[in-house]
Amino acid sequence: MDIIYEYDGVTASPRLEGYAAEKLNKLHDKFDDIIRADVFLKQENTSSDETGMICNIRLSLPGPRIFAEASNENFEESVNESVRELERQLKKRKDKLKAY
Repeated sequence: MDIIYEYDGVTASPRLEGYAAEKLNKLHDKFDDIIRADVFLKQENTSSDETGMICNIRLSLPGPRIFAEASNENFEESVNESVRELERQLKKRKDKLKAY
């Protein structure tokens, strides 16, 4: 699985890339048909302290792409929330395919 990182208003961080790669590789171990992951990290000015660090993840796999977005106070929480959402979507998709 290829992982591509894009930053908007944030400096590139090898530590953050490693953290996201670790989470996505665990997801790839469960669902091996994932071809590529695009991770978009963006910082947004908000009035709330609990939001502003945005992580968007788009997975490419056979069929339609899967997308998740999360905004939290730090990027690690945003990555975790996005990966949980993607896992939920992948489980739902896998269950649908098993039914047929």
